[in-house]
Amino acid sequence: MARYQIERTKLSDQVTRQLEHDIVSEHFKPGDRLPSERALMAQFGVGRPTIREALFALEKMGLVALASGSRAQVIRPTPAVVLEGLSGVMGHLLSSVAGQHHFQEARAVFETAMARQAAGQARAEDVEALHAALAANAAAVGDEAEFKRTDIAFHRVIAAIPGNPVYTAVHDAMAQWLDDRRAVALEQPGQDRIALAAHERIFQAIERGEPEDADLAMREHLDQHYGVYRRMRAGSRDY
Repeated sequence: MARYQIERTKLSDQVTRQLEHDIVSEHFKPGDRLPSERALMAQFGVGRPTIREALFALEKMGLVALASGSRAQVIRPTPAVVLEGLSGVMGHLLSSVAGQHHFQEARAVFETAMARQAAGQARAEDVEALHAALAANAAAVGDEAEFKRTDIAFHRVIAAIPGNPVYTAVHDAMAQWLDDRRAVALEQPGQDRIALAAHERIFQAIERGEPEDADLAMREHLDQHYGVYRRMRAGSRDY
């Protein structure tokens, strides 16, 4: 009797891997259309459900765009699409205390680095955009939903200053993954004003062009925010 049971590779997975290879090797380039479903069925000797499953997998990978009534089109993967595929995994990670701690460490590394880089690279127009985001955040004090939106927008401007699309994609993904944490923290009286004061210190450090101060201000902000979240979740069975 066999000790281990080995699953056979699904036909759709085999089709996906071959088409992925054809796209990565630029047999099909961005903008090209893949062969029709009927042609792919004949090429691989499989049925329509197998081809459609493979095409859906390629769409999820960010390699093709699907539209009803037309052949799949090869597209260039973007950081946003790649990170979107991690949402399910991150949801599982953030469901545990250890996962929250690990995520907090990673977030601190990313956001303090963004603040440091922004302080070293910000141009006059960047400072102006960050000031506008700070003003919008200040105007939203007392409105929980609007404060959360402008909070995210303030951090996004910082991530956008270096001009690297990977940074903004990572920020957007983290903002989505942090939605529950922000909501829990902002439910507590006075937390919006505490966050605003932290944003002001971060802004001032970036405006002055002082990377170390920006790093420290961001780190203190994140630590305070996470501390509130931990205290509120400490007695929850789900945490």
